[in-house]
Amino acid sequence: MKTKVYIDGEAGTTGLQIRSRLAGRSDLDVFSLPEAVRKNGQRRAEAINSADVVILCLPDDAAREAVSFIANPAVRVIDASSAHRVTPDWVYGFAELSPDQSRKIATARFVSNPGCYPTGALAIVKPLIACKLVPSVYPFCIHAVSGYSGAGSQMIDQYENPENSAYTKTPIIGYGLSLEHKHIKEIECHAELARRPIFLPMIGRYRQGILMYVGIHLSALPDAVSVQQVHRTLEGYYDGHQHVSVTPLGDLRAPDNLDAESMNGNDGIRLHVFGNDEYRQCVVAAVYDNLGKGASGAAVQNLDLMISGS
Repeated sequence: MKTKVYIDGEAGTTGLQIRSRLAGRSDLDVFSLPEAVRKNGQRRAEAINSADVVILCLPDDAAREAVSFIANPAVRVIDASSAHRVTPDWVYGFAELSPDQSRKIATARFVSNPGCYPTGALAIVKPLIACKLVPSVYPFCIHAVSGYSGAGSQMIDQYENPENSAYTKTPIIGYGLSLEHKHIKEIECHAELARRPIFLPMIGRYRQGILMYVGIHLSALPDAVSVQQVHRTLEGYYDGHQHVSVTPLGDLRAPDNLDAESMNGNDGIRLHVFGNDEYRQCVVAAVYDNLGKGASGAAVQNLDLMISGS
């Protein structure tokens, strides 16, 4: 029997990407509401309660409303909004977060898809904390630049529509300088940090792709840690995982050019470790598609886990 999947908010950027990824799947019955009634509460409630799995691609308040519509105890939910990412009774949908996370997702009724930026931050920071290489009180500073599609349809229009009064050709825009970006709490919670990290996001004038850096002063750690240990820890943590890869360490002195768009169209995330032993400094970089592992790709990965049950 096919699994019935309803995407609430399928006309948005994330919804369209999920729909595209699910096209042609013979094991799924992905159904839609006619465009004229997609915002009708009663029709949405009927669709939600008739599905096996509902994927919410909505603003936070609308996602909470959709959950309130659920009357059928058999309905399972993947929420791509940020409404439930730190809610205790929702399972966090980053399958590689811990050794048993994929099992938790597979058996969960409610799964919250990670944010695009937290995906990279947690991929780097979580293993270092979990393996006790870096203490939870370490003052992490996380810097990332994303393609403008990560900010949704309004921002896409600002960059792609010359008729838009807010149209911009600015190459890079920095924001979040109040240090209150909504993703900080998500990173802090799921990395189990004891000190709030600084997060410095930027938007670049390209459509999609994220390049993220996390710098670590090895000299500030309580125990002697080498760049090689950082690399081995990440490599070991993700051994056997299809969607997270760690590149070979190589020559630590050699400069490297990282392309934020190099993982576009791929649903994985690639980590790089760089360092300078003389100065006792290390940088871990993450490259991934904000519409792939950072959003729609992760949702499909979670859907597959929930369908398979393992």
